[in-house]
Amino acid sequence: MDKAVVGAITAVPEKEWKPYKNGYIAETIHSMEKTDTAFRLIVIKRPYQDTLFLEEDEHVKYTVIATNKRESPEEVVAWYNQRGECSENRIKELKIGFGMERMPCGQCEANAMFFRIGTLAYNLFRLFTLTTLCPSWHRHQVQTLRCRLYQTAGKIVFHGGQVFLKVRGALCRLFGDIRLRIWEFATT
Repeated sequence: MDKAVVGAITAVPEKEWKPYKNGYIAETIHSMEKTDTAFRLIVIKRPYQDTLFLEEDEHVKYTVIATNKRESPEEVVAWYNQRGECSENRIKELKIGFGMERMPCGQCEANAMFFRIGTLAYNLFRLFTLTTLCPSWHRHQVQTLRCRLYQTAGKIVFHGGQVFLKVRGALCRLFGDIRLRIWEFATT
C-alpha cells in the first residue's frame, strides 16, 4: 500500500464500487514504477472502528489483491481466499503431520530421500482419504485420522478359513464402507 496504490484506489469512481459481503469491491489498473506492464488491483473496502467507544472514529480499511487473472473480482477474491486450504495448510500438514520439520542428518542426498518418502506417505494418505472415506472426513488432518481411525482397537480373528476384523459395533459400518470403497477403487 504505497502512495501510488492509494492514489489508484482513491481514483476509482464511487459508482464502480459494488456491495460485497460486509463492504464494497472494485477493480482498477496499476503499474509499478519504471515498468510498462500493468496489472489488475482488486480492492475490497470495509469500514472499521479505530476505537470501541467512539463511533465517529470510523475509518475505511482496504484489502488489495494484485492479479493477472481474468475472472470477476468476486471470483478472484474467492480463489485468493482458498489458497490457504489448497497450499499453505497442505504444506503445514506435510511438515507437522508427517515429521518433515527437521531433516534427519546433514547429508543432502539422505535428506532428499527422507523428504521424498514423507511426500509419498502424504500423497498416499490423501489418496486414501479422498477415495475411501466419506466427504466429512476429507478435511481432517492426519493426527485426527490416527486418533479416530488408525488407532482403533480391534482383533483379527481367523474362523472357517476366513479372516475377520472385530471392532466396536459403532465402527463396523465405517470399516465396512471403507472396505467397499477400497474394493470399488481397486476394480475401476
